[in-house]
Amino acid sequence: MTIDDLRDNGHILLECISGSQAYGLETPTSDVDLKGVFLLPKNRFYGLDYVKQVANPSNDIVFYELGRFMELLSVNNPNILELLNTPEQSVIYKNPILNQIDSRKIISKKCKDSFGKFAISQIKKAKGLNKKIVNPVGKDRKSPLDFCYVNHQSGSIPLMSFLTNKGWEQENCGLINIPYMQNIYGLYHSESIRYAGIVKSDKSNELSLSSIPRGEPQKALLYFNKNGYSKYCKDYRQYWEWVDNRNEDRYQHTQSHGKNYDSKNMMHTFRLLNMAIEIAREQTIKVFRNDREFLMEIRSGRFEYDELLKLANQKQREIEAAFEKSDLPEVPDVQYINEITYLLRETLYK
Repeated sequence: MTIDDLRDNGHILLECISGSQAYGLETPTSDVDLKGVFLLPKNRFYGLDYVKQVANPSNDIVFYELGRFMELLSVNNPNILELLNTPEQSVIYKNPILNQIDSRKIISKKCKDSFGKFAISQIKKAKGLNKKIVNPVGKDRKSPLDFCYVNHQSGSIPLMSFLTNKGWEQENCGLINIPYMQNIYGLYHSESIRYAGIVKSDKSNELSLSSIPRGEPQKALLYFNKNGYSKYCKDYRQYWEWVDNRNEDRYQHTQSHGKNYDSKNMMHTFRLLNMAIEIAREQTIKVFRNDREFLMEIRSGRFEYDELLKLANQKQREIEAAFEKSDLPEVPDVQYINEITYLLRETLYK
């Protein structure tokens, strides 16, 4: 089933412009995202071929089956609450039967988590992005040799410097474990004895051990910072996965304002924080934003990163206080949601 199938067969119940266009936060380069609700044909709903949602390959057009839509409303999912409360100017088509859904019986204190905590998770995501931008990881991957050190005089020096000073190749070296000394090895060297080398190849992630002839003199003690190497490998993988998958336009925008955070992501984070406060105080979902000027200033990179983190913490405290005082129900009226879902489906199928 595709988006075209939904359109051609008249299965769509609701189609709305979503995202920045619906929030009133669009720019001249903003894409037009669409979200909506469809009704699965009766034979497919009662059969084994239930389809929860249909999306296009880029995922900027998403339609939810009526049952899935109502299920997500029952947990106060932000995207679905916004879809239900889309302002008229962003509604392309709406079957009048959906007007029977009473949003007031659905909004609850669960929004504190679904809106507020999700926003805070985006702050943490922004921290991770900030770390990646400020601390890039070089494309040339390091090896375990770069995390090895050798005792020297009263201290230590990097293994690679030690080998260079000696004029040795790592392939002519051998290692043995030192009992009771974790990650510390005896280092041997010989031009005539065939040792395994410190590592077997450039792609090795572990050190190699060798058989050392009896009486062969030990040249030094070698320490392998194994934890440091493991952390580096994780950081390397995450950084270059991020480079491969990042939205290049948004990254270049981040670079252009020079504040080292994804300003679009941060803008939507504060939109969610402000919406959470509004829900607690006014018991309504305001999709079209009246705080556009402030949010667009965030998007433009006007604020420093630490300044926004401080403000986000303040907003989080406001959310806690607002929901503490709110007379919203603790959870949505699930019985109502269940009954209205049944009523809608039965009426539509008839």
